[in-house]
Amino acid sequence: MCLAVPGKIVEIAGAQEFRTAMVSFAGMRKQVSLAFVPEAKLDDYVMVHVGFALSVVDEKEALTVLDYLRQMGELAELEEQA
Repeated sequence: MCLAVPGKIVEIAGAQEFRTAMVSFAGMRKQVSLAFVPEAKLDDYVMVHVGFALSVVDEKEALTVLDYLRQMGELAELEEQA
């Protein structure tokens, strides 16, 4: 199953459509393109799929989704690498 996972932006680099962010997922960090979410800023939560942030979500929604994914065992791989 393919799904987007929420993560928190902890660093931003680049300019305009070439911006990227370091995003934290359950403690593991990955570089993500912000091309689809030009409004994203530091400390925002974004939904990420295959290396692209697709939307900005509020913290409560992001934490709820992370909790559901953890309950389903879908975050085990991320948490093991952290």
